[in-house]
Amino acid sequence: MARRVASELFISRLSFYTTAGELEKLFAPFGFIKEVRLVKDPKTQRPKGFGFVKFATEVDARNAVKSMNGRIVDGRLIFVEFAETPKPERTS
Repeated sequence: MARRVASELFISRLSFYTTAGELEKLFAPFGFIKEVRLVKDPKTQRPKGFGFVKFATEVDARNAVKSMNGRIVDGRLIFVEFAETPKPERTS
């Protein structure tokens, strides 16, 4: 089972034309942003349509999820949810 990272959000269904700068502008009103990552294809360097926004606090991240999930951005309906990280494997 994966665990949630309280202040990092996963944003999916982004337009392939959305830039990291635009993503940061969209989420900046909700609080201080530590990092914005737009996932790109390693060969073509074109965005894959999803990314991550990391906030300084969990409260800011919650407010962003409430306000931005289900919004239309660049003509696309986006989904915003808390990012999950894989659980570290146990060693016996």
